[in-house]
Formats: sequence, structure tokens, C-alpha cells
Amino acid sequence: MKKRLLSILLVAAMTATMLIGCGSKEKSGDDAKKDEEKGGDSITLMAPDWAIPTEDQLAAFTKETGIEVVVNEVGWDDIREKLATAASGGQAAADVVEVDWSWVGEFHAADWLETLDVTEEDKKDMPTLETFTKEGKVLAIPYANDYRLSYYNTKQFEKAGIKEEPQTWDDVLEACRALKSTGTVEYPFAIALNAEEKTSTCLMWLAYAMNGVVWNEDGTLNKESVTEALQYMETLIKEELVAPEDKTSSGMDAYKRITGGSASFLTGPTSFVSRSTNEEECGVIGEITPILMPGKEGKSKVTMALPEGLGVTKFSENKEAAKKFVEWYTSADMQKELNASNSAIPTRNSVLKGLVDDGSIKNAGAMLEEAELIVSPFPNGIPAYYAEMSNAMYNAINKMALGELTAEKAFAEMDTKIKELVEQE
Repeated sequence: MKKRLLSILLVAAMTATMLIGCGSKEKSGDDAKKDEEKGGDSITLMAPDWAIPTEDQLAAFTKETGIEVVVNEVGWDDIREKLATAASGGQAAADVVEVDWSWVGEFHAADWLETLDVTEEDKKDMPTLETFTKEGKVLAIPYANDYRLSYYNTKQFEKAGIKEEPQTWDDVLEACRALKSTGTVEYPFAIALNAEEKTSTCLMWLAYAMNGVVWNEDGTLNKESVTEALQYMETLIKEELVAPEDKTSSGMDAYKRITGGSASFLTGPTSFVSRSTNEEECGVIGEITPILMPGKEGKSKVTMALPEGLGVTKFSENKEAAKKFVEWYTSADMQKELNASNSAIPTRNSVLKGLVDDGSIKNAGAMLEEAELIVSPFPNGIPAYYAEMSNAMYNAINKMALGELTAEKAFAEMDTKIKELVEQE
């Protein structure tokens, strides 16, 4: 693992002087002098467009704390590279940075983030904090929730003679067979199968919902659970219950078949709660109901989250001010505001409940109940080799979808690679 990190950092260092600070809004000498005169701090925030607070929100923070925030809006795909490049030169790409759930292990191994203090009360209110925790240290605070939730088209189910919502994965399979055989929907099950990240997470949540386990304590795949999930996916593919285009199109395009009416069942992002009521995004408004994820013998007792957070960089020279910003940004009041201004799903269950109860979030269905079941499937936290592991998983699944591998051979391929990664760590 150390060799891989060193390689990444050496390559990044070659371009450090060119990339550090690209796109940021630097203060002029006059502005810096004004800050000094009034005794205020200034921090930089590097985040994707959907995480940027409004000007009014930033102004309110500055008025409250005296801390000014210089925004550096950066595409999600570029953030990790910019952070690595800056860190390789002993500098901070920004004081506060976006931290995706899948980056946590890598960032922890490279020691790029400050440990953040979180109260026990906040930990109970934000179950997704577990995803950003490594070796007992909280490395980022989640600001946008995204956990797996199931959806089904009640009108299509009724048309196919199915009167009750599915409780188990066997129920879902039988329902899809009925939907297809009756001519109601040709490809009723929407799922990501292309060679991309969303396909890996589809396997993760399916195995997790079925058996409550994906990885063993030593970081290797749980053969029984993961093979069972792969066999389920293989059945969907062989019986043509998933659309042929799901094998090669983006995962989001596959998910959107539920709102387009060409699919009857989806387990996917919580954003589809709001998408299902948006006339611009949904052609079957009033037909989609969010439900708890199915399990093996009844509803699943767990769900996994794929949240986004904010962290403070190790090389920041304004750590205390940066921590104040993260605390403010992820506070209950701001989570409510960010839902209204940025459509962010709160990571605090207390805020989510309030928005569901007052009708701000419509057609919530089992959304709140599912949020109470968030548990990380990673027994030791997100591993530093997550990106390589995911690559092995989605490539094997895609080969299975294309008929090149059986479920058993797909497991063997990803299992071999993951065991190599575990041994190298």
C-alpha cells in the first residue's frame, strides 16, 4: 500500500507548482490588509457546485464568526487529484475540502485530513458519520446523505395482478417475472451493470441487504453472501428482466428508467424521492412509492449509505477557523437551509424527520424509516485501496452481464484481486 501511495505522490509532485491553487480566488493585498485590520480569519473551501453555499449563507457565517470564505468551485472528479498534488508539496489545496465516502481510506492512509471532534449526540443523529471514521477518528462530517432505498411502480404492479409491495428479494423476482409475462413492462428491474462505480455499489447493497455482510473481518469478500448476490443478478440478466442497455449505459441512466416508466422496481439513491415528484424528471408522477429495501426473509434490517462530507486538510494554516466552518455547515439549521437551497438530503435524522413531517420532502414513503437502518458494511472502515477494489468488482460484474463470465467466475475474478490488495496493504 505504501508503494502505491508513494507512487501517486511522486507523480503528483511533478505538477504541484502548476496546479496548486488553480481556480481559487486569491485575495489582493488590500483585501488581506483589511482582514488584518479587523482581526478576521480567511479560509478557502474547495467543493463541487452542489455543495457551494449561497452568497447570503456565506455572508451570514462571516457576520457570525468574522471568518471570510473564499470559494474554489472544482469538479468532483478533480478534487482528489488537486488535494494529492498539493499535499505532495506540503501545502493545502484548500482549508476545507470535499470528502467523498469512497476516499476516506485513501485520505486516512496518506494522512491528508485533520481529526474532527464530534459529540456523542451528533454521532447518534448522524449514522453516516461511521462511514467517515477510521480507527476511531472522524475525518469528515457528512453534509449530504445518499443511502439505498427501494422504489416500485404501484400502478404497474397492480396491472400485473400484484397487490402487495415486495417484502423479500424472492418477492421482487417473482413480481418482475409477472410484470414481464403479462406484457406490463418488458424490463421491470432497473440496475447498474456497466463497468463503473455504481455497479460495484449495486453488488454491495444487494449482498448487504440479503445477508447483512459483504466483507469478512480481514477485508476479503464474504464468498457465500457475495456469490448469492451475483447469482441473483445473473438470474435477472438471463431472464431478460433488466434492459439490454443497462449493461452499457451509465448507472444513472439505468436508475432513471423507474421515473421514465420503463422499469417497475429500483433500489437506488434517495434523490429519486424528489425526482419522482418532479414533472421535468418523472413521466409517472403519482405511481412511484419509496419502500424499505427487501431482505431474504422480510425487509432488510440494514442499508448502506454513500454520503459526501467536508474535511479539514492537514496542511491548512487556518485549522481552527476551518473546523468552525465545517461545524457551521453541518449544523442542524444549515442542513435545513441546504435542503432548500441545494436540495441536499440531510445527514441528521432529526432534520430529515422535520422536513418529512412538515411536507418539505414530498412522497417520502419509507425514506425516514430507512434512514434509521444505515450501517456501514465495511467492518474496518473504507480501505485505502477502495478504488482498485471497486474497479475489480465492476469489471467482473460487467463481464457477467455481457455473458463472458458466470456468477461463480465473476466472484473468483474479483476475489483474487481483492485478496492481493489486502495482502499488499
